Amino acid sequence: MDVDAYSLAHRRSWERLDQLAKRRKLTGAEADELIVLYRRTSQQLARLQSHSPDPQLIAGLSAILTRARARVLGTKSDTWAEIGRFFTHGFPAAVYRAWPWWVVTALLFIAVSTVLAVWVPGSGDARELFGIPSDNSDLTAQGGQFETYYTEHPNDAFAAQVWTNNAWVAAIALFTGILILPAIYMMFMNALNVGITAGLMAEAGRLDAFFGFILPHGALELTAVFVAGGAGIKLGWTLVDPGRLSRLEAVARQGRATASIAVGLVVVLFVSGLLEGFVTPSSLPVALRVAIGLAAEAAFLAYVFVIGRRAAQEQDGAARALIESVSASGGAHLAGDSASAAGDTAGAVRSEQWQTTSGIR
Repeated sequence: MDVDAYSLAHRRSWERLDQLAKRRKLTGAEADELIVLYRRTSQQLARLQSHSPDPQLIAGLSAILTRARARVLGTKSDTWAEIGRFFTHGFPAAVYRAWPWWVVTALLFIAVSTVLAVWVPGSGDARELFGIPSDNSDLTAQGGQFETYYTEHPNDAFAAQVWTNNAWVAAIALFTGILILPAIYMMFMNALNVGITAGLMAEAGRLDAFFGFILPHGALELTAVFVAGGAGIKLGWTLVDPGRLSRLEAVARQGRATASIAVGLVVVLFVSGLLEGFVTPSSLPVALRVAIGLAAEAAFLAYVFVIGRRAAQEQDGAARALIESVSASGGAHLAGDSASAAGDTAGAVRSEQWQTTSGIR
């Protein structure tokens, strides 16, 4: 079986099933259509499991069936539970699945910044190339612009400002990634800025101050930017190499994962904004400020590589279990659920009370 052609042929019915499952209210005809599509899609999933090695295709279709089954059987969703599940499963799993992309992005960023930080001090060529003034004491001196940037505004206003700015930078990195080059350019310019600043502070003998002001918030903040950049570039590469799926399907699927990452990073950047607004400019000892920043970074990495890895494995396991159960029974037990719900729905329509008796709302 040509999996790509099969997916393309049935994509509209799958999308229609997903639309119906997400609606708050259905007419009688739509309720019947939901049940028919649910039964048909469960059988199609059983057929796909023996032909498609793509876990994302199977997981995506399984998720649609899960939502549809909840509507057919009248299961009510808990908004807060769904939000909690997003942050315990959806977001960390999406970041974990993209880790090779953002880890490579981080390594390249650090490499570029390090080269510049080593090259800039005492290099006339570097100053000429980047247009760096000969006197940078206004920036690098104690109490200079580098330090006052973190202290010249009220803490809460500054935290809100940097949160907004960083969220915007991350969004650009994520959603320009579809074109690849703009995301790479943006990451390079940020690496350039960090590297040149570090080099100038090192030249002034104040590299300790540089890390003392950067690390409390910058470790987590830059990691969020790396995740955004890597996930964005992965989205763009999906357009170049869609794998076994059509380009439209592959980009749509990766786009949903990218959107999940975007939503989750808003919270991560909120935390880094609080650190930058309240911890970085505080009077706490430098060692303690740095320790707080590194602890936040370690917590995020543990969140991704422990919780995210576990969530990704659970998603894959659930998809396999659903495939096996459908395959073992030929879709019989799922179809049985559908038939039972169909009977309830039909009776409810006849009594003009289908919305309350069928459990579909």
